[in-house]
Order: sequence, then structure tokens, then C-alpha cells
Amino acid sequence: MSDYPKTRALMARGSEFLGSEWAILCGAMSWVSERGLVSAISNAGGFGVIACGAMTPELLDAEIAGTTALTQRPFGVNLITMHPALFDLIEVCGRHRVGHVVLAGGIPPKGSVEAIKATGAKVICFAPTVALGKKLLRSGADALVIEGSEAGGHIGPVSTSVLAQEILPELAAENLVFVAGGIGNGAMISAYLEMGACGVQLGTRFACASESIAHPQFKKAFFRASARDAVTSVQVDPRLPVIPVRALKNKGTDEFTAKQIEVARLLDSGAIEMGEAQLQIEHFWAGALRRAVIDGDVENGSLMAGQSVGMVSAEEPVAEIIAALLGECEAALSQRRAA
Repeated sequence: MSDYPKTRALMARGSEFLGSEWAILCGAMSWVSERGLVSAISNAGGFGVIACGAMTPELLDAEIAGTTALTQRPFGVNLITMHPALFDLIEVCGRHRVGHVVLAGGIPPKGSVEAIKATGAKVICFAPTVALGKKLLRSGADALVIEGSEAGGHIGPVSTSVLAQEILPELAAENLVFVAGGIGNGAMISAYLEMGACGVQLGTRFACASESIAHPQFKKAFFRASARDAVTSVQVDPRLPVIPVRALKNKGTDEFTAKQIEVARLLDSGAIEMGEAQLQIEHFWAGALRRAVIDGDVENGSLMAGQSVGMVSAEEPVAEIIAALLGECEAALSQRRAA
């Protein structure tokens, strides 16, 4: 059982694409998905992904170098499409010969996919609909992640189960599609693999791993939380399109509502343009998340978490988390195929 043959067979395409033993990506979580956690996941046979977030090119350069020093195995870098220095960040990834770049946060800007592919890297994009998935694949994306609203952090409006039913039958046979959002155990992984997914992505389950640098208070908040505590942010002004964020409800959730009102007023007065308004919102999240993850301010910081947080009850080493997921997945596949 330790080799998990049924799981290995269903993950084969994804594993080959990633260059990892198992097609289990770690979702890029700002401040959390840094060299320690990323290297631990890759070393345990999964695929770690650095969360670039609001990093400068210099900071990303140091983070990639730091990760390379801790693992000989493949890992990726997640870049936010609206980052003002996106092309400089792509150049940093190319210089380090990063094999996979994940583009998140919106439609990739013109020339970005081509710039990544010119470095020899593979491009992974998020697809919230079948139509957009097809467009991204035509534009050069090598693989897609479909992430449902159960996920933590920035989310779309549709649940993972619905996205899987819509997108996997349409695209998964001939393309590489990973499923994300709300995955807390291996039985769920087995279901998506049988539907045609080539692998999965988890974030919340790894946020409280022993190797995660998240503050002990941040981890305790996860252990105490149930699924219903992970709520989505409210959009105050329809003229200020803000991608909703799922996090544990606290004072920071209310502060974000106030921040939106403040930014909307600046937009009304002409003091700032829309691009600047959206960047201000992103910077708010980066700061609020840092307060929670690094400083342990769980009252005022942002506790980004998916609804699977109710299944996170203790701090465990990454290798044990991956082994547990694989064991559960293999058991579920064996049970169904024996029936």
C-alpha cells in the first residue's frame, strides 16, 4: 500500500508535468509559502510554489535562491498578474531557471505568457470558466487550475464541485487540469482524479504544517475554526471590482470593509485611478496578512483560510500530511474499485 499504485497511475500525467513524485501542488499563500514550506513540500514528493505576492524582484530573487539551497527537487513561483513589475519578476524566474510559473489574480497581461515560455518555463493559469480555460490554453497555458469558492484567499464565485463537473469533462482528457478549493482529505482527491483531474492543489491543509513559518497564534486560530468561520469579504462598491477573499471572521474583516469605502471615495474624487485603487486594496491584504501570519495579530490581521479549515486540527510535518492524503486517496480508490 505504501506505493499507492492506483493514486500514482491517476496522477501520472500531472506528476510528469510537474517533475514531482506526486501531483499535489501547494497553493501559493503570501507570507506562508516561502522557502521553508516550499522546499519541505517538494522534498516530501509534492510540488511547492513560492508566493511572490507583493515582493519586489530583488526579494523574489533572494527567495528563489534560498529555496534552491534547501531542495534539489522542482518547485514553482506564483506571480500576481496585476503586479506592476510583472515582467521584471518573470525575468528573475528565467534567470533562476524556474521550471513552472503560476499566473494568478486575473487574465494574464499581453505578452506575459510568451515571456515566461521564452525562458523555457511551463505556464499554469487559473480558469474560472470553460470558455476562459479554452482561451488560456489557446494563448499558451500548459496547464490549468480550477479553484472553487471554498478555497482560502482570493476566490471566484463558483464552488469546486460545480467547476469540476463543468470543466473536467470538457477539458481534462486532452489537457492538464488541477483541482483546488475545499480539499481537506485524500478521499476528495480520489474523486477529482477519477473525474479526470491530473492532480490537486491544497493550501489550508499545509498552512499549519510544522515547517510553516506562520505564527503559533495564527495556527491556533486555524485549529479552533470550523468551516463556517471562513467567510468571504463583502464588496462595498460595485464600481470598485474587488476579488473576494475568504478568511476567518475577525476585526480585520471589518477593517477591509472600511478600507474599501476609503478607496472608493478617493476614486470618486479623482484622486486616484482604478489601477491604483486596486493596488491599494492588494497592499491592504498583503499588510493585513503579514500582521496575522508573521506577527500573530489574529484580531486585526487577515486569517486567510479555506472552508476545509475545519479539518485542520493539529500541527503536522509536511511529509506526514502528504502520506495521510495519499493513504486516504488510495483507500478510497481501492474501496470503490473492489465494489
